[in-house]
Amino acid sequence: GVEVTVPRSQTCCSQPAWTAGHPDQARAVARHTLKVFAGPEEVVVPSGSCAGMVVHAYPEMFKGEPEEEAALDLARRTIEFTQFLSKHGLDPGRGSSGPVTIHDSCHMLRVLDESASPREALEVAGCAVEEMEHTDRCCGFGGVFSITFPELSARLGEEKARAAVQSGAGEVTSCDLGCLMHIVGVAHRQGIPLRARHIAEVLDR
Repeated sequence: GVEVTVPRSQTCCSQPAWTAGHPDQARAVARHTLKVFAGPEEVVVPSGSCAGMVVHAYPEMFKGEPEEEAALDLARRTIEFTQFLSKHGLDPGRGSSGPVTIHDSCHMLRVLDESASPREALEVAGCAVEEMEHTDRCCGFGGVFSITFPELSARLGEEKARAAVQSGAGEVTSCDLGCLMHIVGVAHRQGIPLRARHIAEVLDR
């Protein structure tokens, strides 16, 4: 019952440049995002990382800049996908029947302060959730962190992949694709039998 539009001219939210310490380059990308998503509608983001960037970093990035009000407006209208479902009481339908385990991404958990909405969506959809040990620990991806500290990143990813398997679920889900690609990539390289899907895919069978 929700009318969805997807602006084809959208690009990156600018987080990679921002977290890598290049604010001017980040603002150039973010200015485009402000224009693309100008308007009254809620902006639903299928990534806790990108949502956190817009909600919390955009106001900081454009403080004192001509785009400050536009940044504050977009931050107010931006919401992560499962938070949107929860906020509006939307039924996600019937999800996957097999057990899944959840990885709480750092940005979803620590920036958006959210862990309940993805679990609520999975529960409403009838998905069996097997909680992994230390679900709140970083998977090691962290965007540029995985490039700057590859050995530590890989070790954290392997720990996360093994914890996911030990939960009894053969599949791990999350609200951040970057985390999932990292976890399942490490799993495949280490021969760990693990599947990964974004939570929207799990909810859509």
